[in-house]
Amino acid sequence: MAEKITMGPDGRLQVPDEPIIPFIEGDGTGVDIWPAAKSVMDAAVAKHGLRIAWKEVLAGEKAFNQTGSWLPDETLSTFREYLIGIKGPLTTPIGGGFRSLNVALRQLLDLYVCLRPVRWFQGVPSPVKRPELVDMVIFRENTEDIYAGLELEEGTPEAAKLIEILREQYGWDIRKDSGVGIKPISETASKRLVRAAVQYAVDHGRKSVTLVHKGNIQKFTEGAFRKWGYEVTREEFADVAVGWDDCGGKPGDKVLVKDNIADITLQQVLTRPEDFDVIATTNLNGDYLSDAIAAQVGGIGIAPGANINYVTGHGIFEATHGTAPKYAGQDKVNPGSVLLSGVLMLEHLGWQAAADDIVRAMEQTIADKVVTYDFARQMEGAKEVKTSEFASAIVERL
Repeated sequence: MAEKITMGPDGRLQVPDEPIIPFIEGDGTGVDIWPAAKSVMDAAVAKHGLRIAWKEVLAGEKAFNQTGSWLPDETLSTFREYLIGIKGPLTTPIGGGFRSLNVALRQLLDLYVCLRPVRWFQGVPSPVKRPELVDMVIFRENTEDIYAGLELEEGTPEAAKLIEILREQYGWDIRKDSGVGIKPISETASKRLVRAAVQYAVDHGRKSVTLVHKGNIQKFTEGAFRKWGYEVTREEFADVAVGWDDCGGKPGDKVLVKDNIADITLQQVLTRPEDFDVIATTNLNGDYLSDAIAAQVGGIGIAPGANINYVTGHGIFEATHGTAPKYAGQDKVNPGSVLLSGVLMLEHLGWQAAADDIVRAMEQTIADKVVTYDFARQMEGAKEVKTSEFASAIVERL
């Protein structure tokens, strides 16, 4: 019997054998990749005597066409009620409304962690020589930084007023023809993000957490993120983790917490990927980093993502790429991103065996060179298949 996932008194998810999980099909190629990913997930969980009761909710173009709202209240309330959900890519409304439906979902549900594991699958074309060295998990803060959307447009009375206040109160000389934005970085958001990253490293046997920041320039925002990250380590994880300055880079059997400037990090993830394990960073840095690292292992077409609140238990797992509307309905594109996001979801539910089966079967399918067009054009001797056929090939190998 289908039941809701609930949060137990111990702060852990209580997952029935047939959980009800809301999903958003997604705009553009969502009509192709969602059914493909769903078929693989259904087959994988059935192998272990489990089942998912899927419950469709609406957002994006499909929601607007049916309800007149890009993000209906019912969708938000459903995600709140059922805790865990999954979604395909969503378009961003043009000319008003939400800046981004994805950002809106994260902020309205306080999904403060954007979780982006990045690893290489054997056989996937890569622009780097040693893609197998890339095995990183990015914890990107999801609720503040410039994504708070606190901006005033150049030439407006509001922008002029703020510029004048900043000149009078702080002596800041800002050009009058500037747009102005506010970048909030709080102790609350920073510490809960780093707390989640360190706990993940401990739980998954990871060796290090790197705090990535631009604190050499933005000392009271990015620099504070670094400071608060080390404070969390000392105050809450002293028995299992240690900061670089407190151990001289020799953590023993504890998780090492270190930090790195954002710009050099973008170089070193290319030149020294083995030095990075779990990465905890602010919103904008995390946006750049997660896509750049994904490029090393085949691109965002197979990059999974999750938005999670570890305190309330809410989580939405999502494809990390865009809607690619010109390919919609062609049964052509790679469903890997939403499928691997489903793998993340299954792991989060504690259904590790089913998750492992999908990864193994997908690896085998790619190794057999049965791939969608994006990989086929880069692989000699590949058999190009449709989205649905790629999913069927994975199911055959489960």
